Amino acid sequence: MYRRILTAVACILSLSLTNTASAQDTPGTNRLDGRMNAINTAVPFLRISPDARSGAMGDVGVAISPDANSIFWNLSKVPFAEKNSAVSVTYTPWLKELVNDVFLATVSGYTKIDEFSAVSGSLRYFSLGNIEFTDITGYTQGNYRPREFAIDAGYARKLSDNFGLGVALRFINSNLASGDISGQSIRPGRAVAADLSGYYTKEYEKEDGAANNKLALGFAITNIGNRISYTRSADKKDYLPANLGIGGAYTFGIDEYNKFTLALDINKLLVPTPDTATGQYPDKDPLGAIFSSFGDAPFKEELHELMYSAGAEYWYNDQFAVRAGYYHEHASKGNRKYFTAGLGIKYDIFGLNFSYLVPSGTGIQKNPLSNTLRFTLTFDLSRAE
Repeated sequence: MYRRILTAVACILSLSLTNTASAQDTPGTNRLDGRMNAINTAVPFLRISPDARSGAMGDVGVAISPDANSIFWNLSKVPFAEKNSAVSVTYTPWLKELVNDVFLATVSGYTKIDEFSAVSGSLRYFSLGNIEFTDITGYTQGNYRPREFAIDAGYARKLSDNFGLGVALRFINSNLASGDISGQSIRPGRAVAADLSGYYTKEYEKEDGAANNKLALGFAITNIGNRISYTRSADKKDYLPANLGIGGAYTFGIDEYNKFTLALDINKLLVPTPDTATGQYPDKDPLGAIFSSFGDAPFKEELHELMYSAGAEYWYNDQFAVRAGYYHEHASKGNRKYFTAGLGIKYDIFGLNFSYLVPSGTGIQKNPLSNTLRFTLTFDLSRAE
C-alpha cells in the first residue's frame, strides 16, 4: 500500500510527470523499442532547481559563478565567491495551474571562515498541500498534508588559487502519510546523504585593459545516501535521486560595465535503470547502485539518460542581469524539454531574481512550473578582502 501512496504523491511532484515502462515480449531485458523507461526515485524534490537564477538559465549551476545557492549545485565554488557572506530565500509555486497550496521554499547561505575555506547551509521545504486518501473502493480514509524537507550543511576549501573541493551532509525527512492504511503501518521516510564536489577556475587577462575573461569547470556528486522506506516492514526500499553533474562556464569580460556568460551542464541520475519488462528496480546497496548505473542498460539507452542544460547570462554594471536557457531530456526518459528566461536586479546588498518557464517540443506533457513566475531574494554581505 505504501508504494501506491508513494506513487500517487510522486505523480504530483515528479519532475517528469511520466509513466513507467510497459511490459515487453522478452522479460528481463532493457530494450526500449520506443517505449518510456523513465527513472523514478523517492524524494524527487531534491532535484528541483531551488533558485530563480539557475531556473532562468535552463537549470545550469555546476560551474556558474558562486552565490548563496551553491550548496545545491556545487559547494566547492563558495571559497571563490566575491562576498564573505550571502543569504538567499526562494519561493516556488508548484502545479500552480491546478492547485494553490503546493510549493517549494528554500533558504540557503554561506560564510567564509578565511580566505581559503567556507561553510554553507540550507533548508528546503516542500509542501504538497492537502490530499484526500481513499481505499480501492473510493471510500475516504481521511485527509493529510504531506510535506518533505531537507537540511544541509557543508564545508568547502581552496586547495590552490584555481581549484577547490567541497563536502556536504544532508538529512532528509519525507512525511507523505502516517498511521494504518489498508493494513500497512505508514511512517515518514528518513535518510542521510552526502555530496562531493570540485571546482576549477582560471582568469585570462586582457592586454587592452578590458575586463578579464574567465573559465570555470566543475563536478558534483549529490544525494549519496541510504535508501528510504515508508513502512516498518518494507521488503524493498526506494533509491534517493543520487546524481552526477558536470559543467562548464565561460565569461566574456566585454568591458568594465558589461560581461556575458555561457554555461552547459550534463546530469545523470546514479540510479539503476528499471527493467523494461517489469518496471522493477534491481535491489542494490547505494554504492553498488551508483557504480552499476553506468552500465546496466544498453549503451544507447545510457546515453539517453543524460540530461542537458544550457544557459546564458548578461550583466550590466553588476546591477542588471538578463538570463535565458534550455533544458533537454530524452523522450524515453521523461521528455522534459523547456525554455527558460529571467531577470536579475542588484541594489547595494540586496538582489532580486525572477525566472519563467515555457515547455517546448511536440507530444510533451505540461511542466509543473509552466506559466509560473519564480523569485529569489538575495542578501550579499561584506565584500571579500
